[in-house]
Amino acid sequence: MANEASGDDGLVTEMFFLDEFAIRQWDDERYSGTRISCDKAAFVRKIQEAHSSGRSPLVDGYAPFCKHVFVPNFVGAKVGNFEITEANAHLLKSGYSARSDAELAILTRWFQASDVEAPEATHLDVILYSREQLELERAAVPSKGARPPLPNAPWGIISIKAQNEDYETPMQPITMMRNALGREEGGSGVPLEREKYNASVEYWRTHAPIVASEDGASGD
Repeated sequence: MANEASGDDGLVTEMFFLDEFAIRQWDDERYSGTRISCDKAAFVRKIQEAHSSGRSPLVDGYAPFCKHVFVPNFVGAKVGNFEITEANAHLLKSGYSARSDAELAILTRWFQASDVEAPEATHLDVILYSREQLELERAAVPSKGARPPLPNAPWGIISIKAQNEDYETPMQPITMMRNALGREEGGSGVPLEREKYNASVEYWRTHAPIVASEDGASGD
């Protein structure tokens, strides 16, 4: 994961900061998945408020350094992926893309946002990595080192998924593989678990992300 945020611009609260890996969801039209359009600082404050109120506790993720916060969809975001059916399979596009210059391109597929009618999601899955994990990932990739220090908040928001579930849905198989490759290749270093990988394949066999840009996805 790439990472950069600064308390000076309001993107950090007592518990959370907005990592630049998530900032793509505001600024990159080629991002394959949920796009967010509200003010970044206001978003982080809203997540802090939901957590502080007790309505949205930290939920364990796929590794000890990963947590989730589930909140109602307060930004009007559309679901970030779409079910593949016989009626829309011909609309799928594919190509090679990378999430950043530091990572290898991978083959991905997606729906063009202009080709499908995505409904508004009921929930947001706010995915968090610990500050310590983000520091380790930064240190593993030299190109990520020459950046301002991370804020002192303990949890970085690294991704937001707009969905109709208030629980974690499977990450994409390629994301699991990248994680298993290690931090040097942009992953987290968590080994591949065959059972979880197979569950991911079953979900993503019938789903694909939605991308707004006309020139393809930037990777997920």
